[in-house]
Amino acid sequence: MTDSDTSDAPHRVFRLHRTVVLVGMMGSGKTAIGRALAARLGVDYVDSDEEIETAANATIAEIFERSGEAFFRDREAEVIARLLMAAPCVLSTGGGAYLAARNRDAISQNGVAVLLDADLDLLWERVRHKDTRPLLRTPDPKATLTALFDARAPIYALADLKAKADPAFSIDEMTDEVVQVLLTRPDVLETE
Repeated sequence: MTDSDTSDAPHRVFRLHRTVVLVGMMGSGKTAIGRALAARLGVDYVDSDEEIETAANATIAEIFERSGEAFFRDREAEVIARLLMAAPCVLSTGGGAYLAARNRDAISQNGVAVLLDADLDLLWERVRHKDTRPLLRTPDPKATLTALFDARAPIYALADLKAKADPAFSIDEMTDEVVQVLLTRPDVLETE
């Protein structure tokens, strides 16, 4: 087998040198792929939104409602900066986290941003039946998602690495794709 063959990936031993920060739109798979990637690499999985909720003892929606988006974004930046200083892990961020220059800078300096690059049709298919997305609680959620996608795509394109999502991929196959992308950066991930 060659190094590019990922069928042996679950049996490889990896050494992660920098925190992998998964970025992308809601529905791109940051949570599912993040958990699978962390298991594959033998490191912790951390969700920045869960960390914020734990610290605030409130849901993201409650924080937005009670204190506003600016307050939330400040807490989000603090949590991301703190997590980037810890041992290398797989960090999943909320869809808006990477939009802030301060977060992009911190991630590039202390980790690596990996865009889970899913097209609009795939994102809509994944989120259209969920009511857990505060930004999509609008009269026309698909139009809202489209506007968010159009506004955010150029910023997400600034990510250090990109892994293209394919609607046919299973979680394991998408995880394989991310591993292959990470292995292009030996300063981030190596096999032992």
